[in-house]
Amino acid sequence: MELRRMNPQPPPTSTAESQTVTPESLRKQYESGATVDELVATSGLSYGTVLNRLHDAGTVMRTSWQTRRMREDPQARQRLASHLRALYDDHGATLTELAAAAGETRRAARRLLIEAGGTVRTTQQTLRMRSAARAAERKKLALSLRARYEAGATVPELAEQCNYSGATVYRLLHEANTPMRPRHRHGPANQARKNA
Repeated sequence: MELRRMNPQPPPTSTAESQTVTPESLRKQYESGATVDELVATSGLSYGTVLNRLHDAGTVMRTSWQTRRMREDPQARQRLASHLRALYDDHGATLTELAAAAGETRRAARRLLIEAGGTVRTTQQTLRMRSAARAAERKKLALSLRARYEAGATVPELAEQCNYSGATVYRLLHEANTPMRPRHRHGPANQARKNA
């Protein structure tokens, strides 16, 4: 089985997005030459989840040596370079993460990125890019929670569904400018007032 060198921090991915990554799509990418680390980086799934889904799809795993031999082909190198550029441009991956995903050194990963027409960023540019991606993901989540709340879901239900605390759900709903429903009180004093 292909050896794991390093598990780079996956890009931010929502639960809904991770569920759309099917075992069959992972198998297809793997059989086209992608490594497990690359699939982790592009899908946002954990290393173990990717392996489990590949196993579920009946994927025959390669050794690291088989992967290297497969990539000696110029077309495979071009595919790898394009893949690394997508990780770099679309997901904000660092050169260190590209090196881990490709099983190469940082220098080799940088060379492949440039071969694919990529432009190397500064550390500050990468941090800004990741911060913007996190903010966009948070906004998307807040709007999703607002839609479900306005459709009748309660804050405790949303908290349980998303595995967040009630306070976090309230904060996200507030960020989405959600008009909140009044809280119901069912205490004895309140019931007595209703009956009066």
